[in-house]
Amino acid sequence: MEDGEVPRQPPKPPPAPDEQSVAKANEAIAIRPKRGRLTLLSRRIYNALLYHSQRQGVDEPVYKLALSELIGDARFNSNNTELLKSHLRDMQATTIEWSTSGTGLKRWVSSQLLGTVTIEEQGRGRPCTITWRYPEEIRERLVKPHQYTRVLLEISGQMRSYPAAVLYEIGARYLSSPSRLSMREDVLWWAAVLTGRSDITEVDYRFLKRDVISKALAEIDALCEDFSLELIEHKQGRRVEEIQFRVLPKLQQRLGAADDPSRNVFDLELVGKLIALGLKQDEAQDLYATTDEGQLRGALEHVEQRLRSQALPELKSPAAYFKDALKKGYAGVKGAIEVSEPASALALTQGRAAAPSGEDRMHRIRELWENDRMQKAKALYLEMPEAMQAEMRSRFEAERLAQIAAPIARAWRRDGPASRIAATTFHRWLAQVTWPEEPSDRVLLDFALAQGVAGM
Repeated sequence: MEDGEVPRQPPKPPPAPDEQSVAKANEAIAIRPKRGRLTLLSRRIYNALLYHSQRQGVDEPVYKLALSELIGDARFNSNNTELLKSHLRDMQATTIEWSTSGTGLKRWVSSQLLGTVTIEEQGRGRPCTITWRYPEEIRERLVKPHQYTRVLLEISGQMRSYPAAVLYEIGARYLSSPSRLSMREDVLWWAAVLTGRSDITEVDYRFLKRDVISKALAEIDALCEDFSLELIEHKQGRRVEEIQFRVLPKLQQRLGAADDPSRNVFDLELVGKLIALGLKQDEAQDLYATTDEGQLRGALEHVEQRLRSQALPELKSPAAYFKDALKKGYAGVKGAIEVSEPASALALTQGRAAAPSGEDRMHRIRELWENDRMQKAKALYLEMPEAMQAEMRSRFEAERLAQIAAPIARAWRRDGPASRIAATTFHRWLAQVTWPEEPSDRVLLDFALAQGVAGM
């Protein structure tokens, strides 16, 4: 893995006890796999393993943890150990390169991302445990790094795509840099880093920008409270050869800003696209303020694809078609299942991307089910009398607030459920306390069929 210029960072105070943060080596942030592939879930699992490794100490050759604790910290939301094992295998099969230089010394190391992993299922009524190792050459640099970036597991876990998770960590790394400029690399390098794939041989930058970069930037802008990112393109002639990102800190909202009617409009471009479909401005802004942004984008992409279709009759009312697609929710569900990787649209490689496995598909269906349940909890909260709403907010603060990351807790104390970043955590908690039962595979399959998920 190539490592660009490392910005000098002042010493950082240790995190507060309620913050789950991992000190991630700067070399381990922009990972470009040389063999194998990485996914959003494998990145979450890796961060969680690093977090617990650092708590147990660099002197430990083997690290051990209750499997249930790893599943919770990685936001895995499943007891399917076979699916977990498949992601662990991906990390073991992924080869990365570490390049460092010092006074008169240059060092290159090629290594696995993760060493030996053991899962022990000790029988009924006894907890399952997981033990893991790191390759000896890089263990100390991972567990006790000299130059690192603090990554909050709670915020990292909110990212819904692999490119956004990568860019969030890159933004966190360069936020404290004087220039606030990320590494500058060629388009092929960025395509591999942002997709977690090692088999990329060529890139059409137009598709990379449209299908990967722009969506990830919008996701970070919506979910990250501390900064946003700006894409910088470096051209030779008319061709974009290299890119980098500028980190743009978000100014702290002043006290009382929740009364500002414009503060909930995070993405005016998205609102503008809704207006372009034929929605009135007030209707578009109200829809944006009360609807999950991911669902809005999924439905909008579906309508835009429908409008571009030459094989189907022309839409008489794109606005009505959009509202119907959003209400039924099928556009976002189909998109999440059918386009599990952006590779086909990007033309990133000579060959076709492998189809998602049955286990991966079930995991994505579960995430969609969780999101659907969270939206129902949100609707339920809005229907509650004011006194009951106040009771649920108080209960959330008593049971959950001390466990979430400080930026999210600050957003909650400032804006309550009106905060987009804190509202997601609140509505997820509300769904869990309202419907605590775990869904069976049959329930998930019935949900998939009802939503029209492809491949069921």
